[in-house]
Amino acid sequence: MEAVMETDFLYRQVADPIEQQILTGILPTGTKLWSLRTLSREYGISQNTALNVYYYLEAKNLIESRPQSGYYVKYSPIKKVQQASLPSPRAVLADDSYWVHSVYQNIGQDHPLAMAHPGEALLPIAKLNKALIQASRSLQGSGVLYEKPEGNAELRKQVARWSIPLREDEIITTHGCLNAISLCLLSLTQPGDTIIVESPVSFGMLQVAKSLSLKVIELPTHPEYGISLLALERNLKKRRIAACLFIPTFSNPLGFCMSDEDKWKLVQLCEKYQVPLIENDINADVHFGKKRPKSCKSFDKSGIVLWCGSVSKTLAPGYRVGWVAPGRFYHEVLKTKIQHQISSTSITQEVIAHYLRTGRYEHHLRKLRVSLQAQLLHFQKAIADYFPRSTKVTSPQGGFTIWVQLHKDLNTLEIFEQCKKYDVSFAPGALFSLQHLYSNCLRLNFSLGWNSEVEEKLERLGEILKKT
Repeated sequence: MEAVMETDFLYRQVADPIEQQILTGILPTGTKLWSLRTLSREYGISQNTALNVYYYLEAKNLIESRPQSGYYVKYSPIKKVQQASLPSPRAVLADDSYWVHSVYQNIGQDHPLAMAHPGEALLPIAKLNKALIQASRSLQGSGVLYEKPEGNAELRKQVARWSIPLREDEIITTHGCLNAISLCLLSLTQPGDTIIVESPVSFGMLQVAKSLSLKVIELPTHPEYGISLLALERNLKKRRIAACLFIPTFSNPLGFCMSDEDKWKLVQLCEKYQVPLIENDINADVHFGKKRPKSCKSFDKSGIVLWCGSVSKTLAPGYRVGWVAPGRFYHEVLKTKIQHQISSTSITQEVIAHYLRTGRYEHHLRKLRVSLQAQLLHFQKAIADYFPRSTKVTSPQGGFTIWVQLHKDLNTLEIFEQCKKYDVSFAPGALFSLQHLYSNCLRLNFSLGWNSEVEEKLERLGEILKKT
C-alpha cells in the first residue's frame, strides 16, 4: 500500500506542473509533448510512472494520444470557475418563472444552445426507426396495449444488467428521468415539506419541487468536487428533511462528478439521518474517462437511495423512456405511478430494450462520448476566442453542459432577451437557483454537432456580451 501511495504522489508531482503549463498557455494547443523515454529521463522516474502522468492528463482532457506520433496538448487556455456562489441555508418555496418557459421554447430548434441534450446529428435515428418497426411487429397488439405498471420486462432486465447489479423486479419504468424524480417526490413528500438540492441545480427539478409546493434548501457546491458534505450534515442535523435530490455524476449545470469516496459518504449520511436520497444519474453514461463512474446506488446497502435514469439525454429524447430503482420505497413509488399514469409507453420501451440487449447502445455511446469530448473543446476554444476576457468556464468530465461565469455586473436574464432577435439562445444562470444567485452566469449545451453555424452563434453571443 505504501509503495502505491508513493507512486501516486510521484506521478502527481510530475503531472501537476505540466497541467499548470497547459492551463496557463505556456504549452499551447497542438504542442507535442515529450516522449515517455524523455519524460522518464528528465524527471528521474520510471517509464511506467511517466505513462501514468500522461494517462492522468489525458483523463482531464488536457492532452491526447495520436497513434504512432505521441501525446499532444489539446486544451485551449481558459479561466476556470473556482467556486459557485454560496446559497444561504434557508428553506425557500420553489417559484415559477416566465424565463423557464422561454428557455423551453428552444426545444425543437436546430441548434438549441439553451437545452441539455445532444443534437439530432449525434443520434442514431435511422437505426431507431428500424428498431421501431421491428418492435411494432414483435409486440402483442403492435404496441397499442398497456404494459404492466412495472414496465417492459425486457427493458427492466437490461437496465438492471447495464449499470448497477440490480434485479429486474427492483426497477420501475417511467416517462423519462424527470418523471422518475416526480414519482419519487410524490411518494416521499407532502406539500410544505423541505428537500435539499445542490446549487446551482437543474431548473427542471426546481419546477417539480414548485409543482408539489415543497420548500427547497440549496447546498453550496464546488465546480469540480461537488456537494459540500459538511453543509449537508449541518442541515440534516438542524431540521426535518423529507428527501435529498442530487445529481452527483456530471451535474447539470456545473458538470462536476463527486468522487467514489464522497458518494459513499453521502449515502452514509442519508442512512445515518434516515433521509431518502433521490439520485438523478441521467448523465453518467456520457463520461470522458475510461469507465462509467459509480453511482450512489452502488454504495447503498439499506435501500435508502432511489436511483433515477433515462436515455432521454443519450439516445432518444422524444421517446421519454426512463426508470427508477426506488430501493425500500418500491411499493410506494409503484403505487404512485399507478395512481398517476397506470403504465409507460409500450413500443418505445421495447425499442430501448432491444438497443440495450444487442449492444447497440454501448456502440452508440462510444461514438457519442468521443464526439462530445471534442465538441466541449471546440466550445471552450470559442468562448476563449469570442467572449470577454474576464469570462470563466467549467471543465466538465462528462455530460452535456458547460457553465459560464461572466463579469459580476452582467445580468444574463437581460442579455437573454437581447439575444432572441439574433436567434441565439442559452439558459440564464438565475434559473438554477431560488435565491437570486448566478445572475452573471449562463449554461450552454455543448452537445451539438459542431459546425460553422454553431460557431457563428457563439461568436454573436460573445459580441453581445462585450457590448453589454
